[in-house]
Formats: sequence, C-alpha cells, structure tokens
Amino acid sequence: MKIHEYQGKEILKQFGVPVPRSIPAFSVDEALAAAKTLGGPVWVVKAQIHAGGRGKGGGVKLARSLDEVKTHAGNILGMMLKTHQTGPEGQKVRRLLIEEGADIKKELYVGLVVDRVTQQVTVMASSEGGMDIEEVAEKHPEKIHKLSIDPATGMSDAQADDLAGKIGIPASSFAQSRPVFKGLYKAFWDTDASLAEINPLILTGDGKVIALDAKLNFDSNALFRHPEIVALRDLDEEDPAEIEASKFDLAYIQLDGNIGCLVNGAGLAMATMDTIKLFGGEPANFLDVGGGATAEKVTEAFKIMLRNPGLKAILVNIFGGIMKCDTIAEGVITASKAVGLAVPLVVRMKGTNEDLGKKMLADSGLPIISADTMAEAAQKVVAATR
Repeated sequence: MKIHEYQGKEILKQFGVPVPRSIPAFSVDEALAAAKTLGGPVWVVKAQIHAGGRGKGGGVKLARSLDEVKTHAGNILGMMLKTHQTGPEGQKVRRLLIEEGADIKKELYVGLVVDRVTQQVTVMASSEGGMDIEEVAEKHPEKIHKLSIDPATGMSDAQADDLAGKIGIPASSFAQSRPVFKGLYKAFWDTDASLAEINPLILTGDGKVIALDAKLNFDSNALFRHPEIVALRDLDEEDPAEIEASKFDLAYIQLDGNIGCLVNGAGLAMATMDTIKLFGGEPANFLDVGGGATAEKVTEAFKIMLRNPGLKAILVNIFGGIMKCDTIAEGVITASKAVGLAVPLVVRMKGTNEDLGKKMLADSGLPIISADTMAEAAQKVVAATR
C-alpha cells in the first residue's frame, strides 16, 4: 500500500524527522489559503500522486508570489501527470501540497528496504540526491552507500554518523542528521513499511538536515496491525480492477497485454506469464487466486479480467496441491456460464483430482481448449488470440 508525500511526512514527524512546514490542498482556493497561512516569500506547489519523478513531469513548481501559487495550483490540479512511474497515460492530480521554501545547499538521498540476502533492513544513502537518483545508481553505484541494521539493536549513533560522513554531511551537522537516519529507520520498522525513502534529503545553508520529500510503502500483509495507516489509503490512485480484486482476496495486477491469466500461486503465475511471452504473447494481468479459491472467487476473477476491453483470450493454469483441480473446474464452469464467456479459454490442470477436473470440463459442453503442459497451454492461448 502506498500513501501520499504529505501523509508520509506526517508519519516521519511522529518519529522525530524534521520536515518543512506544509499544508495539503484539494482546490485552488485551499492552495492559496495554505500559502497565506504559511507565509512567504517563497512556496512550492507539489502534485500529490503515488509516483516519483513529479518534478520532471511538471508537477512541482516554485512560486514567488501568491499569484504564482494560484496559477501553478490551477495548472497542476486536474492535469494528467506523466512520469517514468505512471506509464504513458499519466495519473490525474487531485491533491496538492503547499510547502514553505527551503534554503538548499546540497541534495542527498536516503532510503530503506528489506534485503532478502542479509534478511535485515538495509539503508541506502548517497551524496547525489534529487531527480536523477536512478541514473546515479545505474552509472555510479560507488556513490550509493549501504548499511545493514541489526534488528536486535536498531541503528546506533555511530552508524548514523558514519553514514552521514560518507554522503558529505559535515561533522558539525551530525547532531542534525542523527535523528533523521534513526527516525527514518524507526518509522520503517514500527509501521511495517516495505519502502521508506527521502529524496531529496537536504542540507541547508545553516547546517540543518531536513526531509524535503517522503515516500512510504507498506506491507499489505501487516496492515491489520495499522488501522491508522489503512485510513490513509487513496482509492483514486489505484486501479479499479485491483481494488475490486482485493475485496475477494485476489492478488491482481493489471498489465498491458491481451491474454488473461488465472493461476494459483504467485510463483506459478510469474512462470505462466514468462511462458506466454516466450511464445510471443503478452499477459493482460497477474492473477493469483491463492490456495483457497472457491467457485465464487473464480467467477469474480473472470469478471475482473473481462472488464479489460483488450482481452482476447484467457489461460487458466492450475497446479492442484492445496487447491484441488475439481474445485477450479467447478469455478471455471460456473464463471464461464455466469459471464457468458465470449473469448477463447485454455485450461491446463495438474495435481490433486486432475482427472476429475478434466472430466468436469469435458462434460460441461463449453468450448474449452485443454492443454497438458505449460508450453502447450501458452502456445494454444497465443494462437487463439491470433
């Protein structure tokens, strides 16, 4: 789950991380009132969407007068902001953040993720913060400094100071940077975040260290512990099909292809999409129905996939372990009849009650194309789209 920058900054403030004064706004009038409340002479008008690269896309503007605040707010609100993270269609801007200006001496970067190799939270920091951090990581990896944190002890003052020194924060500002690094780690840990990022983290002319941006993503499997974070969810930023899928406990992600995929198990779902691409097709979605799928869940999965106007065929690929093949067969038959399926359907089943499931499909009278292997299934579904 993702949240907006202004929401992330409120969380960071709770953990002692200094952030600029700012006020969210949902209209031009609110933006103007926010600027007046903050006081001048410089403000930043920032689009609030769940994507990075807003500055390059024209979603972050500096205003040196109230008239400029009004103009920028009017231009940004409602725009389809396109960044490298939104895709070519862009994301509609419905919220703004009006922020006081900052005396930026140096832009830095700090981010936290879980490293699956060390099985610890890893801090990544760089002296090269700002809009081109991805390019820095690609072309100058030596400028990205990493630190693994022992969960039993957390981040120490010495570790925070060492990291600060490596990214160019002077020793005279260590007292300023220490609560930033330690607070960011504590926020990441206590909120069950999957990503915590400040880009840019700035060093001001008077030696202060301030989080000028905040990006927090959370582990959806841990949200039951954090109702206060669930309350921050903005459904306008999410794909309607993915929202609908979440209501039925379906793991669904919309893609750009034309072959719908219904699979049990995330690993098998990834392998299925790879196999489709291997034979020249393009998956329309990732869909994991899990190990406890019912006929109702399968029916809803079909309905969600069929909302895609570009869908040309569906591939059902099931390995019957916990999930039995006859249960999926029942769901496929029920779903096909319920939605009046009008696109080719290829089904491949292996595992528990495989023969029973295949017989149920064969006896259903539905025009289902059967396959025995993943390769055969992928080839048949790709051919069906053509």
